[in-house]
Amino acid sequence: MFSIEFLFRIMGAIGGAIGGGMWGDDLGRLLNVAPDTLTAYVVVLGLIGFLGGLVLTPYVTIRPLRYTRHRLATMSVGRLVAIISGLFLGLIAAALISLPLSLLPSPFRQIFPLGAAFIFCYLSIMVLTSRQNDLQAIISSFRSMTPSITGDLSENGAILLDTSVIIDGRIADISKTGFIRGELLIPRFVLMELQHVADSSDALRRNRGRRGLEILSIMQNESPIPVTVTDTDVSDAREVDSKLVALGKHLKCPIMTNDYNLNRVAELQGVSVLNINDLANSVKAAFLPGEELRVKIIQDGKEHGQGVGYLEDGTMVVVENGNRRMHKTLNVTVTKVLQTTAGRMIFARM
Repeated sequence: MFSIEFLFRIMGAIGGAIGGGMWGDDLGRLLNVAPDTLTAYVVVLGLIGFLGGLVLTPYVTIRPLRYTRHRLATMSVGRLVAIISGLFLGLIAAALISLPLSLLPSPFRQIFPLGAAFIFCYLSIMVLTSRQNDLQAIISSFRSMTPSITGDLSENGAILLDTSVIIDGRIADISKTGFIRGELLIPRFVLMELQHVADSSDALRRNRGRRGLEILSIMQNESPIPVTVTDTDVSDAREVDSKLVALGKHLKCPIMTNDYNLNRVAELQGVSVLNINDLANSVKAAFLPGEELRVKIIQDGKEHGQGVGYLEDGTMVVVENGNRRMHKTLNVTVTKVLQTTAGRMIFARM
């Protein structure tokens, strides 16, 4: 069965052969060559057109279409709306200016309207895509004017994101898995705090802030669920954590965070909290005393004779007398499992 790309290659080769042959005939007649030489011109240029069409046709037809389809399928809704809105506004602006341009003498009246349409569409798309967060905020502000916005957010499972969970970065991978179904809301004051961290004079804080901004960009472009920057604010709070808790109570939304203090404060005020560290600990493999596992000893433990290794999910394994077998992979038996706020620790012996 022929593929679509092969069919396009054949069609392009036939068209290239015909076009090349016609070009060879015109070129030979222009140079006033002999009939035999004219036939050679037609055959050679026809073959060149055939080969050119066979090789190049997919690159100017079906492959750009596939790339466009892939980009549209993976593009976020906010960016797609910004591009369509920019194209629409650019065409309106071009239509308004095409009337005075059509009064110019030829050939300017044919060229300038087309150039104006291209320029206005390009500028409109660039402006709206660079300000797509503001565009989404305007749309959200119109939606927030309806009296049912709080109920809609809680019913749709909207989640407020804290600065710590954005910088952590794991939320980008979690959002791609499909476990989160609701909308992810990023308050404007959280985005401003993230920008303040990215502008810090301290190199470590600056890198963390820039990482958070990169994570947000990835989520807006690649996440299958909507990621919205909301301008909804609370005037009775000043600090970011207090604002986030108050906004969570107002919108009846849970807060996703890795901040231990924010976690406790929100729970005390009756706001639901989703902690990614708790999620990571809950999905780690469970081991019971007496089970065997393999681990590589990479460092000494705190107590004398202990060796420490790590499983693939990051779980720490403390092995009795393991320091004697440093940098070796051992079969060990689990003796005790300890759950801490930092994660799960496994104690074992050889």
